[in-house]
Amino acid sequence: MKRLVLVFLFLATIKASAQTTRYVDITQLWPELQGELALKNGDYLLLALRGQRVLAGDDYNSNRRLGFDTRRATVAYEHFWNTQWSWGGTARLEGYGASYQFLVPELLLRHRAPVFGGITFGQRLSLERTVPIGNHYLGSSTVDGQFWGRLRVDLEKLFPLGNNATTGLALRPRLSYEASTHLRLQKADNDSDERTIQYTSLRGEVGIRLSPIIDFTPWFAYQTNYLQTLAQYDKKGVQVSGGKVNYVVPTIGLDLRFTLLPSGVKADRQQLPTQH
Repeated sequence: MKRLVLVFLFLATIKASAQTTRYVDITQLWPELQGELALKNGDYLLLALRGQRVLAGDDYNSNRRLGFDTRRATVAYEHFWNTQWSWGGTARLEGYGASYQFLVPELLLRHRAPVFGGITFGQRLSLERTVPIGNHYLGSSTVDGQFWGRLRVDLEKLFPLGNNATTGLALRPRLSYEASTHLRLQKADNDSDERTIQYTSLRGEVGIRLSPIIDFTPWFAYQTNYLQTLAQYDKKGVQVSGGKVNYVVPTIGLDLRFTLLPSGVKADRQQLPTQH
């Protein structure tokens, strides 16, 4: 499986490096509040609330609600077969302004294992579907019913800072890379051209565990959308605009997580990073 991951990332890198135009957008802020309920068998239930805001003037977006351009609520459940393998499902409800909303159910498979020097290598493969809600969703004619495949890999290491290595104060530096593609069984005549990889995210973070029930993670990411636009040519046949475009969005985030440990649940349970 690791070989397949390396081949996939190599192809994604080739696709990204062959582009002709690169735009860097305004930095965004993504704060997220998480509540995790630990179960006795090691599984967990998660509820997460995120706000996304472009760090621009107040006139940038007149449809803000609760101070955010986009709002997202996520519920998730994950079951651990053993210390390395788990599977689960999530459901996200996202809203833009007052009218544009969609629901995204997802199935995921995860593998995590130590590699060397106390570093853990993780892989997360998922399949999700985008379902617009209401009749006024922006771009509903092209978004309705889309399936997406996502692959994320990461490296992390835990650094205990006190006498209690399993539940005390600790740092959790982590680097992750995700690539996503739109899955179409058959392309219709009116479907637009697409790149093989439509989205990637390179994220660096430092998780800070204060106790078994409270931890937070500041992070920074370069998130890139890979677009195929209509090329424009001059009289000599030389391309002057359009074509393949990389649209980069620098993103600053902060995840704050509260963990509920019911009676009988061990405080030293295996806990995933805040980027579930």
